[in-house]
Amino acid sequence: MTIQITRPEVEALINQRLQSGAYKDAEDVVLQALQASGIPTAELDHQRRDAIERLRTFGKTHGLSLGGITLRELRDQART
Repeated sequence: MTIQITRPEVEALINQRLQSGAYKDAEDVVLQALQASGIPTAELDHQRRDAIERLRTFGKTHGLSLGGITLRELRDQART
């Protein structure tokens, strides 16, 4: 796959990252950006499910209510 950068501001940002010394090449800059873009990984999904289950258990144990909203609705609102 070949990716062509046509916008000067994008090229400038990539060059700034490269000059920082934190990245080995342009491909590394793109990879890090994609990984940080918020696309959930399997581990994040697992952590999210565990957190929801802990919240559900805590709520049942302590008799808490979300005022009629479900955990799924709350989760979906947090994603937007």
